[in-house]
Amino acid sequence: MNDSSNRDEVIAATQHWLTRALIGLNLCPFAKSVHVKGQIRYVASEARGVDDVLLQDSDPEQIDTTLYITPHAFADFADYNDALFFADCLLNDLGLAGEIQIASFHPQYQFEGSEPDDIDNYTNRAPFPIFHLICEASIDRAVAAFPDAADIYERNIETLRRLGHEGFKAWMAKRVS
Repeated sequence: MNDSSNRDEVIAATQHWLTRALIGLNLCPFAKSVHVKGQIRYVASEARGVDDVLLQDSDPEQIDTTLYITPHAFADFADYNDALFFADCLLNDLGLAGEIQIASFHPQYQFEGSEPDDIDNYTNRAPFPIFHLICEASIDRAVAAFPDAADIYERNIETLRRLGHEGFKAWMAKRVS
């Protein structure tokens, strides 16, 4: 991605998705605080395949979470899932399992047993394939501050079902000021 304007557009689209869907609909109650504190690193990757995807270290006091965005790779959800499997294996091989966790987001995200068009899938749909790298310590702090963390998934599905496809599309079309 040699064109910085293209990189800026990818990051802007991702930030819009984060602020409207994850924060605006409260699909991730933990996202707002790190967003407000500027502790999210957005990496618009030039990767074209799994061999190009690298994990980078960061200081959790400065960067709490990284959204590793791959706009040119893993367009097929099955390919993305394969890459996710290998990324998890890499974490194990590097001794980082238990320190870093990867959450997954993809434009065609589909939960096992769901239909491709089910609104439930939209809890994990993003404008581009994203590997969300999260420090386990951050997850522990967030869960401690949000005692009903286990209920988040069900609440998210209820929110999306209440909105429906058209409501979600209209919600996402609004620009953040």
